[in-house]
Amino acid sequence: MRKLSGAGVAMILAIAFYFTIVWGFDGLHALTSPGYGLDNAWRSQFVFGLGSLFGLGPIGLLKLAAFFAALKLAVASICALHIFDRMRALVRGKADSKILEGGLILVVLVSMASVGPGVWLQNAELVRDGFLQLTLAAVAAALCNVERYYSRPAEKESAPPLELAATERSVPWFSSFR
Repeated sequence: MRKLSGAGVAMILAIAFYFTIVWGFDGLHALTSPGYGLDNAWRSQFVFGLGSLFGLGPIGLLKLAAFFAALKLAVASICALHIFDRMRALVRGKADSKILEGGLILVVLVSMASVGPGVWLQNAELVRDGFLQLTLAAVAAALCNVERYYSRPAEKESAPPLELAATERSVPWFSSFR
């Protein structure tokens, strides 16, 4: 049983730490501001873009901004939980990367929702920001998959094939005329 190298685990932790800090501050800032982050022109462009695509009014924009802020805070919490799980795994046990993968799915969904209006409105800065987050999520998911692949127990190649109990020993089990 091989393990993922220390550099791979460090990369997973660095990406989880990035999403914990950046998305945590974004989510907290948006949830604590009076306009749910719509007062920050740079961070709220994708909310205004989605709102214009769906024809949302002012109350709808506030609800959409609060929804995305809560999602960002949830992703930051999931990534922080994964970091604590990795630290626990240093002492004893093994880390569960499924927690982080669930958070990365949310990252992909939120980033795709923010890149879509950026492309629609031809805003290169918004597309670049979403593409960076999508790339980081893809790298972390790939490293988690590699880690899961290496942590599987090795299969025994010399195991005899299983036979069905209801068939005769001389007749193959796939015979259509029994």
